[in-house]
Parts: sequence; structure tokens; C-alpha cells
Amino acid sequence: MVSTPAHERSTTHDVTHDVTNQPPPPAPYDASADTALLEGLRREGAGWAEEDIRRLGLTAGSAEAQEWGEQANRHEPELRTHDRYGNRIDEVEFHPSWHHLMRVAVAEGLAGAPWADDRPGAHVARTAGGLVWGHTEAGHGCPTSMTYAAVPALRRQPELAKIYEPLLTGREYEPGLRVPTEKRGLLAGMGMTEKQGGSDVRTNTTAATPSAEPGVYTLRGHKWFTSAPMCDVFLVLAQAPGGLSCFLVPRVLPDGSRNTFRIQRLKDKLGNRSNASSEPEFDGTVAWLVGPEGQGVKTIIEMVNCTRLDCVMMSATLMRKTLVEAGHHVRHRSAFGARLVDQPLMRNVLADLALESEAATALTLRLAGAADRAVRGDAGEAAFRRIATAAGKYWVTKRGPAFTAEALECLGGNGYVEESGMPRHYREAPLLSIWEGSGNVNALDVLRALRRAPGAADALFGELALARGADARLDGAVTRLRTLLSEATETGARRLVELMALTLQASLLVRHAPAAVADAFCASRLGGDWGHAFGTLPDAADLDTILGRALPDGAPVPAVTSSAG
Repeated sequence: MVSTPAHERSTTHDVTHDVTNQPPPPAPYDASADTALLEGLRREGAGWAEEDIRRLGLTAGSAEAQEWGEQANRHEPELRTHDRYGNRIDEVEFHPSWHHLMRVAVAEGLAGAPWADDRPGAHVARTAGGLVWGHTEAGHGCPTSMTYAAVPALRRQPELAKIYEPLLTGREYEPGLRVPTEKRGLLAGMGMTEKQGGSDVRTNTTAATPSAEPGVYTLRGHKWFTSAPMCDVFLVLAQAPGGLSCFLVPRVLPDGSRNTFRIQRLKDKLGNRSNASSEPEFDGTVAWLVGPEGQGVKTIIEMVNCTRLDCVMMSATLMRKTLVEAGHHVRHRSAFGARLVDQPLMRNVLADLALESEAATALTLRLAGAADRAVRGDAGEAAFRRIATAAGKYWVTKRGPAFTAEALECLGGNGYVEESGMPRHYREAPLLSIWEGSGNVNALDVLRALRRAPGAADALFGELALARGADARLDGAVTRLRTLLSEATETGARRLVELMALTLQASLLVRHAPAAVADAFCASRLGGDWGHAFGTLPDAADLDTILGRALPDGAPVPAVTSSAG
């Protein structure tokens, strides 16, 4: 037998194997191809935005936009405390992909734009846009969220709102530190927490000293977790002579000089790595009072309510994104003689994830609708929003980490590899239950709302009553909820809020989703016919209908009888 010379082997056998049984790249795809999202958009009064949402969905799912998300996280922001000459500059440099993502987000109205839009449903349209554009990556959603949330708080000081609101609600992204009023668009950040207190902001020690000019103060102190330090203005809590107060802090003062905003370091975070989170130090920092002295929490709480809604939205987005990724993989991957998507146990897992995703999306859009109508003066919706947003924030964000872990597992070892994108999503998931108050903070806030917010409990049960009689398991859960509420204690707050969120989700699905979806959700989440992990739906669940509604192509894949798992 004649062997091939070594120098010939290196050229004729340069490929050692063919790649088979691997899915093609998922992009391009349509991130708006989500029946639950589009139905919710119309239901909550923003059907007029559907064309824009569909257009944005194609952009978000494009190969280019998906690459922007990857690059913005691979090339993390870098702190520049000084320039080459030794001057203090306190700037953060971002990869160009970050700016591409931000430019689209601001232009599409995902920052402050709804506050300048008189159309009913404007805030719903923004939330739907976030559910779609969030398929790119999550980090840049932080400055857009804070900009959105800053506007209602700033309105507590009308003379400041008159100056800054037109720029915060604009659709121009203009990075770089300059005099705010000389820019075409602004971004806002927030500085609340300090290392000694975290969520307990009343223990803050940053001091605010009045100057000779009315309404102008100087700040001295250190903030522990201030994200997006390259924003133009910040709402900051500090202790004034009259108590904890809210202040507007610009990075650049009206005379063009840099305000003192010394960035001590950027946080080395588990996830959300495209977004810079910092520890700024204030020392003679010029600030303008927003709202009365001593009412800092009351002033900034509206900002917190808005960002909590965005936490729910971002978690629902992450669920949908990872479900799309898992669905794409199992359609193209085979094992044990059949495609993964055709195997009964995998179908159960996907259907279970699909139920969780649809429930999260439906609740997100209902909360956005309540926010939109509350802004327009609906007192009942304002009361519902007050309690339901805290409950939704607690539950939906809690479900995120388990959901993304299961979606990652659908890809097996391929999902554990960084370039699949799944590890980035998995690292992102826990943030959303921590941001704007951890689970305990939100659970206790629900108890506070029940005690202090007039009509909150009535608004909640009024919403649930819309589905009365449609499903016995839901009716039973509402009865249990009333009992828990009457016996509410801090120790049992999580149990109460969990059931509150589940009954809200179930009521939405019973009223608006196909019977197969609502039945499977109520059977598993409320009826006890469920295990302790995803993929444990009862045998009676109509998996074909659930998957046909949830998977991107919208068509159910015929199930096969197989013992393979």
C-alpha cells in the first residue's frame, strides 16, 4: 500500500471532519414575531404603533444588530480618570457598537419620548419597543430606562423641567460631555444608593449645603452604585438641612466647566457588562433642588416606579429572547433518531417555557397600560399600577434566572459556550431582581401599598374579578389570596406577592389567550399539577397549540410518538 507523502497530506486532508447536526445562525430573524406581544400591544391601546414595532423587530433581529450586542459586551467600557496631561476628566469610553445601540434606542422613542407624546398608549408602545429591541442586548437599556423615569420626577420642579424635559424627551442621541442646553438630546442617570445603606436610602450620608443662590446646593459624599456615568444629568439623593432631598446634578455646568463628579472606579459585575456602573465622589458638586427639602424619597419614587416597570419588561424580554434561541436550536438539532423539537420531553420543556414567557409578556403590557392611563388621570389605574408593578417586579424578575438556565440547557453543551450568547443572557438574568430593590424590598413595598395606597387592594381584586367564573382553579386562588391578604405579615410577604402575581397572570391568560394556554397555566401554576422544574406540565396539556403560538414561525411542529428524551 502506497502512503501519501506528508507534504501532500497537509493540503489534501486539511479538513478533518464535516460539521453536521448543528443549527444555522439564528440571525436574521424577526424579534417582533411574538403573538402575545402584538396582541397585548393592541389590547392596551397602542395598536397604532404596530407597524413601527414590526419594523424595529426586523432591525433587532438583524445580523448587524445582534453583532452590536455581542461586541458591546465583549469590549467593555473603560474608565479614563485623567487625560494625557494630567487633567481630571472622569470619562468612560465605549465601543462603537454601544453607540449604535443607543442611537437606535433613542431614535425609536425608548428613552423619554413618551412623555412628549399625547397619543393614548404612548407608554405601552415604548414598552413594546423595549420588549423587541431588547433582543439585541440588555446593558444599554439602563440609561434609556433612567432617562424615561427621570421626567416625572423632574416635573416636581417645573422651572427645571421647562429647561431639561424637551431634551430628555427628544429622539437625538448625542454622546459626549457638553453644556446640556447646547445639546440636541440628553440622557439622565440616578444616584441613590450608598455603601452603608443600599436600598435603605434614608441612611444616606451625602450632604447637601445650600448656597447663596436659591435652590442651588453643593454636595459632598460618595455614591455606591451609579450606572451610566456618561449621562448628562443625574437625580441624586442627599441630606439637606430639611432632610433627605432630591437634586439634579449635571456633569457639565452652564458656564461650560466640569462639575465635580469623580469616578472612583467602575464595577466589575457579573453581567450587564456593556453598561458602566460607577462609584462617583461629590466634593463641592453643584446641584439644583428637585421638589421640597425633606421629600427626596417622595420625589424620586415616581422614577423608581418607572424603572421597576422596565425591570419587568427587561426580564420578559430576556425570557422571550432565550426561548427564541432554544426553539431555533431544537428545530435544527437531532438526537436519538429524531429532531429535538419532535421529542415529547423536549416539547414539554419548551411549552412550559412558552407559558412562562407569555404570562410575563402579558403582565408587562398590562402594567404598561396601567402606567399610560395613570399618567392621563385614571385614579383606578394609578391604584392598580401602584400595587401590581411591585408584585410583577418581584415575581417576573425572580423567574428570569431559572428560565434562562433551562433555555440554555436546551442547547446542551453548545449553550454553555460563550459564543452561543446564552452565558451572557444567563449572567444578565439575576440583575433584574436586584435593580430597584431586591425581592424582599418589593415584597415589603406591596405590604406598604396595601396599607397606604387608597384603593390599591380594591383595584387588584377588581382586575381579578374580570376573570371570575372562567376557571375554577383561578377562582380558588383568588379566594386564597384574600385570606393571605387578611393575614398578611412581613414573614409571609413573599408567599402573598407570589400568589398575587400568579393570579394576575392567570387572569390575563384566561381572558385573552387561547384556552390551551390558559388551561395549562392554571393547571400547573395554580392547580398544583406541576413539578419543581420546567418541563413538568401535565400530560393533558395541549403542547402543540402552546408551541404553535409561541415559536417564531407560528406553526406547530407535529409531535411524534417516541421514547427518546
